[in-house]
Amino acid sequence: MNILITGGAGYIGTELVRYLVSFPQIDNIIIYDNLSKGNYNLFLGNRLETNKIKFIFGDLLDSRKLRKSLQGIDIVFHLAAKVTTPFDNTDSHFYEQVNHWGTAELVYAIEESQVAKLIYVSSTSVYGSSSDVLTDDSSPNPETFYGVSKLRAETHIKRLFNKIDTLIIRCGNVYGYSPSMRFDAVINRFMFDANFNNRISINGNGKQHRSFIHIDKLVAGLTQVILNEIPSGIYNLTDKNIQLLDLIDVFKEIFPSLEFLFINQHLTLKEIKIDPNSKLREYITLPETSLKQELISFKERFAFSSSDVILQDKGYGQGI
Repeated sequence: MNILITGGAGYIGTELVRYLVSFPQIDNIIIYDNLSKGNYNLFLGNRLETNKIKFIFGDLLDSRKLRKSLQGIDIVFHLAAKVTTPFDNTDSHFYEQVNHWGTAELVYAIEESQVAKLIYVSSTSVYGSSSDVLTDDSSPNPETFYGVSKLRAETHIKRLFNKIDTLIIRCGNVYGYSPSMRFDAVINRFMFDANFNNRISINGNGKQHRSFIHIDKLVAGLTQVILNEIPSGIYNLTDKNIQLLDLIDVFKEIFPSLEFLFINQHLTLKEIKIDPNSKLREYITLPETSLKQELISFKERFAFSSSDVILQDKGYGQGI
């Protein structure tokens, strides 16, 4: 089994590569990435004792190189995307170029290849906001340029539903430690600020809900998608819905002296809750861990905690 991963050097891709490499069913893993994020962590650190992995420096819009790279590939994970949370509504062309048209180029190339299966990692951002708990069958209503571009990309992916095994996986907010992690994601940002500044900032009144999934659970789920027979279609992949105020309570258990500030507290920000019991759960199982366990494990991966030094030296008081 030969696998190509677009955006394989990114946050999700780094963990997916390290996870997949141990499976004997997988012969080769091709990482296709233009390194536009300037993230080289996949290539550093503990050496992966394998000859399965190959890196191709390539852009989704380079159709010639893309077609060549798909030769001999059985399965494609499409992870490559422009993501700049929370500034996801500032430049439509920024997202359209890669998320929409880059995906179109990939689909054109796959249609001319022998690829047998495509997994497109989309986003629950395509749903926009809603007071209802959303399911796989809920209608999309994106409210940001990022969400619009991901939904438009899905229209191209759907062309393959009747041609090859094709799955669109709409993921919740991803969090958790990785050498290539993103600190613009809310929980990751909170963890950094709590550990090194002993203070976190919350936009709005904190009553908004978000749907989350830990990086380890996401990667475990994506791996099972290629190892199991799953009908082509659209599936959500999330683990839990958390109100930000409840998230703060867990942070306070881990960082007892944590301070938190509300910015624009008068604002009520958008709601999005996704039913974790997606149809995908009929085919995959996720590891069972609690949010607190996950965050404690995350905290232990930091090299040091400057908040301890601040508290000792400056005698900061208890949280507001």
